[in-house]
Amino acid sequence: MRLARVSDAPAVGLVQAAVWTVAYAGVLADEVLADFQPPAFTKAWRASLEAPPTAAHRLLVACAGEQVVGFAAVGPSGDPDAGDGDGELLVLGVHPGARRSGHGSRLLNAAVDTVRGSGLTALRAWVPSGAIEIRRFLAGSGFAPDSAYRDRVVGAGPDDVLREVRFVVSIATADPAG
Repeated sequence: MRLARVSDAPAVGLVQAAVWTVAYAGVLADEVLADFQPPAFTKAWRASLEAPPTAAHRLLVACAGEQVVGFAAVGPSGDPDAGDGDGELLVLGVHPGARRSGHGSRLLNAAVDTVRGSGLTALRAWVPSGAIEIRRFLAGSGFAPDSAYRDRVVGAGPDDVLREVRFVVSIATADPAG
């Protein structure tokens, strides 16, 4: 596990395209899935790594040897009801061919440590309501849904809306003096 470098952008773009194509198959329209191409993701990650949205935004990568096989992005929560102590797990993904090897758990632990190191005390994550595997993974890591949800427009059709639910976890450490 390490912080991503600008030179990692193509590998992260490749992993994201693979992850999202599998994760959203049957959920999003085929024409939307066709847009999940590595070059577009690479361009976005390169721009983000060269000029992060804030100083608190970080991109972490999981590697198998030198090969990037997973990624997690964290930053301050952008939710309208977020407090000063709220961070957000913006995205987490492990290449389908590298799953069940602990990369996701290590990425999530590193994301928590990174956010906690920034002085934040809670971590939020938005998850598609039908993403049962992701929901189970987060729940097994201590996250729980709160009552928040949002609908994301993901295509041009009237039914192209994806419901997301918010999961949260406290990452505050106990004060040994308290």
